[in-house]
Amino acid sequence: MTWLEASFAECRPRAIAALTRQFRDMDIAEEAFGDACLKALSVWPKSGSPKNPFAWLLVASRNAGIDRLRKMKRQAAWAESPPDADLPPVEDTQIGIIDEDGLRDDVLRLLFICCHPALKRQDQLAVALKIVAGMSVAEIARAFLIKPKTMERRITRAKCTISENPIPFEVPSLAERARRLNEVSLMVYLLFNEGWSTSGSETQFKLALCEEAIRLARLLLDLFPGMSEQMGLLALLLFQHSRRQTRMNVDGELVSLENQAREKWDHSMIAEANVLLEKAARHGTAGPYQLQAAIAGTHAIAPSDRETDWARIESLYGSLYRIHPTPVIRLNQAAAVSRTLGPVAALEMIEPLAGELATYRWFHTARASFLSDFGDYAGAAAAYRTAANLQPTLPELRILKEKIIECEKKFHSLSESQASHRP
Repeated sequence: MTWLEASFAECRPRAIAALTRQFRDMDIAEEAFGDACLKALSVWPKSGSPKNPFAWLLVASRNAGIDRLRKMKRQAAWAESPPDADLPPVEDTQIGIIDEDGLRDDVLRLLFICCHPALKRQDQLAVALKIVAGMSVAEIARAFLIKPKTMERRITRAKCTISENPIPFEVPSLAERARRLNEVSLMVYLLFNEGWSTSGSETQFKLALCEEAIRLARLLLDLFPGMSEQMGLLALLLFQHSRRQTRMNVDGELVSLENQAREKWDHSMIAEANVLLEKAARHGTAGPYQLQAAIAGTHAIAPSDRETDWARIESLYGSLYRIHPTPVIRLNQAAAVSRTLGPVAALEMIEPLAGELATYRWFHTARASFLSDFGDYAGAAAAYRTAANLQPTLPELRILKEKIIECEKKFHSLSESQASHRP
């Protein structure tokens, strides 16, 4: 039921945010939305998707939330904090009158709550991805390279802190917003990443999450028009999203960047991103989002993979690594080094990362690619098998299996050739 999952994913951020604002309780908001989705699973396949799925789910969620509160005998507490006037009444017959424009800031409001300074940074990230993006605990744990039980404790701790502290369920003042801007920007960035390459899913993309992240990035730029990093963040997301139609072929198979039909990229989106990046560059020293946008922009303007300015990309990753010396950035830099200095230099660069990135499947795919370019096909096949065991998406798994077979064939062919030349 892919179309149902897509509808739920698209509606979830705004619905959860509106429900949290109404009920002042994240758990009730999540549970109520889950109840509404279960109801939709039984109704929509028979009657078809409603004209306004978001409105349908929001009304059903509000009804479910109110029922839960009644069962918990919390009517009095709820009555002290009644629903906002701009939310729709609970009667299903009134679904069509929802003013969605009036709810446009709810997701941003919820993100600010998740990024409250009372929470630790790692807890902010965890609870936002759980509540806003709807990622499972296991998915978030994989994204942060930690055990699910550890991540579950972080999320529980964050929710308890929110419930125990008088955190206002409103957009904070301008001064407070500025202090939380970095955390909120990171939430938007991670939200896009989850949509761009889903964690351990049958599907490769959740484009609704990408579009929601872009909408939020635009909203942040509207709120902070002079911030160059907000320009860089939006530019980065636009550059990436411009390739959305070419990442899979008609058979549902992933298409690598070098093999994508560049003429089918969204060039109006690329042009908008270039303007943002040029404007951001006039504000002084580039930050991490600007540097990542510059890397994506270098790919976007290259006529082909062969004509890509890999030296510039390697240099940009070097600048990014000096700001944020993380193993993943180093890995990406190594991929560029492999194109400028060759696979041996790239393998030497990633060797110290093996421990930190042992459960990061892209480390093993990158290493496999370098080994294959070097001619170590047995080692490449082994690395691809390791990646295949680290919960890739189904489209990724199909490619990994093809790579394994390809490397094994090359290994056997090379072995036979060497044997034939022995005296």
